[in-house]
Amino acid sequence: MITYLEEARQFQLDTPNASYVLTIADEGYLLHTYWGKRIAPQDMTDLLRLGEPPFVPSQNERERASFMDCAPFEYPCCGIGDYREAAFCIETETGANACDLRYVSHRIYNGKYHPRGMPHTWGNGCESLDILMRDAPTGIEVTLHYTVFLGIDAVIRSVSIENCGDADMTLRRVLSASVDMDDDRFEMLSLYGSWARERQAERLPMRHGKQRLDSSRGESSHQYSPFFALVRPETTEQQGEAYGFTLIWSGDFMAQAELTQFCQTRAQIGMQSDYFAYCLSTESEFDAPEAVLVYSAEGIGGMSRSFHKLFSDHLIRSDYRYIERPVLINNWEATYFNFDLDKLKTIADEAAALGIELYVLDDGWFGKRDSDNCSLGDWTPDECKLPGGLKPLTDYIIGKGMQFGLWFEPEMVSPDSNLYRAHPDYAVGIAGRLQTQSRAQYVLDYTRRDVRDAVWEQIKAILDAVPVSYIKWDMNRQLTEVPYAGFSHAYMLGVYQMLERLVTEYPDILLESCSGGGGRFDAGMLYYSPQIWASDNTDARDRLRIQYGASLFMPPSAIGSHISICPNHATGRVTPFETRANTAMFGTFGYELDVTQLTDSEKSQISEQIAQWHSISRLIRDGGLWRLGNPFRLSGYAAQQNADYDAWIFVAEDQSEAVFTYVQITAEANMKSRRILLAGLDREADYAYTLCGEEDIKSGAYLMQCGVMIPNLWGDMQSIQFVLQAV
Repeated sequence: MITYLEEARQFQLDTPNASYVLTIADEGYLLHTYWGKRIAPQDMTDLLRLGEPPFVPSQNERERASFMDCAPFEYPCCGIGDYREAAFCIETETGANACDLRYVSHRIYNGKYHPRGMPHTWGNGCESLDILMRDAPTGIEVTLHYTVFLGIDAVIRSVSIENCGDADMTLRRVLSASVDMDDDRFEMLSLYGSWARERQAERLPMRHGKQRLDSSRGESSHQYSPFFALVRPETTEQQGEAYGFTLIWSGDFMAQAELTQFCQTRAQIGMQSDYFAYCLSTESEFDAPEAVLVYSAEGIGGMSRSFHKLFSDHLIRSDYRYIERPVLINNWEATYFNFDLDKLKTIADEAAALGIELYVLDDGWFGKRDSDNCSLGDWTPDECKLPGGLKPLTDYIIGKGMQFGLWFEPEMVSPDSNLYRAHPDYAVGIAGRLQTQSRAQYVLDYTRRDVRDAVWEQIKAILDAVPVSYIKWDMNRQLTEVPYAGFSHAYMLGVYQMLERLVTEYPDILLESCSGGGGRFDAGMLYYSPQIWASDNTDARDRLRIQYGASLFMPPSAIGSHISICPNHATGRVTPFETRANTAMFGTFGYELDVTQLTDSEKSQISEQIAQWHSISRLIRDGGLWRLGNPFRLSGYAAQQNADYDAWIFVAEDQSEAVFTYVQITAEANMKSRRILLAGLDREADYAYTLCGEEDIKSGAYLMQCGVMIPNLWGDMQSIQFVLQAV
């Protein structure tokens, strides 16, 4: 998968359909050469234009600065004439920040490098390239790590640094990947949002200058996702080129595309550096998070499926990545803080009778938690609500044949809590400065081992006392008053240490990450939790958009998605029960409502939905996703695309089975049926399916080229779902 052409001094990383090429130029400069459709290894140095003005420095020393400002560097530094965005910046004891990394050596080997203390891809069937670079004046050594996995169109990049000099250095910027592309014909596809409106897709033409997404909030954030793609103007879901970038990291990040004066595009992703500093003493080391780069010539959908396969096979560690997950019910939207043991038992009775398999007790079970103004940090059961603690409830639920799950928010502390009164110093803050509250809570200083231990002992006491099968790990506010530059980085490493401790000591627990909904919906969390709560907004109409955006880079099996009550608590919208279910079956599947308040008709639908889910869950977990509709009105190719519907299909890897879902977002009077072209099927196979009560058999070629006719349904947010079986 990785070759080195000695004479051309050229490295080539090949995936099934793509090639990634870089070249060692004169004086040891490492230059990006090619990234695109797979090509046979050959000398590609002519693509670098080294024989054109300003020429390489060895031929034209007087214009070295001009060379530095246009050469396609694989890992660009600051302070030496490249005025584009740098990927790497240091600061010496005198305040100088110039750095000039040159090639020293390389090695190609089976296996891969794992960044220390942070999530990373793993597994067999991979080959790696390590390139050692050195800045001679300072002695800083930087190793660029590249890995490709068999059968996946992705390149994984990371960076490790060692101070081999005789003086301490400060790292000011360490991005994980930078790619100089000899092209300007791109549109940038990215995701923005806020709480309850996460991952809204936006597609805009590239312009000269910098287009940047970032977070300095201490988490990847609701506002921007650590993902973007550069796509051709004509690229669609199934056709055209797409270059995708994401970061396996859950803290502050920066993702940027810069269109330069020479109409070249520099794409970069890594940790956010505006508030970053790391003292690298002599003989010490530092690792940056892994970045994932995906090339697709099969449209945006092809890019997404490469991300999905890589993360499912080589990032998620939990056994739940390969096994069916239980259908759960969460009591949050049913009761909020207003519950007692009898109320919880009543919900359990009804849920068990309907076939629900996992009962999750959300916020409000601990301390004196009757509102969100107190008790975070006091992880002991509220005896007023739960006499005898959690055991009477868990015994009752397990006696009903269900598993038990529990909500925690371990990274936070309420000012009104026993923990804070005893240890106010545990909260993040700056001496002499007012601490900013958010949701009446502060952030615990997870850079401190004693703070993590204090929280861990409380959690462990609960997990050892009652049989918890599932944990929802929440985080409901962002960082403020950070005490020093680089704190956010250290904080995130502390969170990862806690999560590693949890999944190591309790490996059978199904962990779901949450951050006020989708505030930490990123690849970093997948390493610890195989599913992430996508948003606190469970409205089906809004979830079409949120889940579409999430699926651009995250596998649907990771998208936490539930059915909730109507009118919806976030929007007040009323949506048919069937459509709420069909929408929730895009990701994980569960319920967030009071089942005791449902009609008999709705209860009967729950039993049918659970049976349907178990029949198709393997397709959602292991199959390929083809998005056939679009709930957004995007620019570019989608400018004429109607956002009045959404549709998608999951297809088994062997193409023997598929499940198709269609949602009519807005009804229109006097309209013909809508023709939807399916995708991902075996052209030569015949498929049997039932659409609106009519059985039919059509070839895969017919279904993909001619499509299925979806009738004009009566009413907004109506939906259809059917299974296709190869016969």
